Amino acid sequence: MPIRSSQDLVLVRQAVRTWSAELKFSLVEQTKMVTAASELARNTLDYGGGGNVTLQQVQDGIRRGLRLSFEDQGPGIPDIELALRDGYTSGGGMGLGLGGSKRLVNDFEIVSKVGEGTRVTVTRWK
Repeated sequence: MPIRSSQDLVLVRQAVRTWSAELKFSLVEQTKMVTAASELARNTLDYGGGGNVTLQQVQDGIRRGLRLSFEDQGPGIPDIELALRDGYTSGGGMGLGLGGSKRLVNDFEIVSKVGEGTRVTVTRWK
């Protein structure tokens, strides 16, 4: 799904909610995944200049889950450790986006190269 405007953020949240419900996530699990997706989609738009998100149902043995991969070709993140720290912001936000998103999911991976872009992949297991 493209992330190019504020309207796309709404569509991403709706899609994540729908997929989470189809996987029979509890309401709390759905809310955590939608919140994480919302934060990461906003970062993709605001800091990455837009990009895409891929939604994927995944399975590991008997576990089923939802994996989201947000990608942009923005400026990249020079210091990932710093960016994950609560309270850190490179903009005018509260500094809870990346670190907060990480706490809302089971698996979190971030790959970023300065001048090339960023990919954040998150998974929540049922």
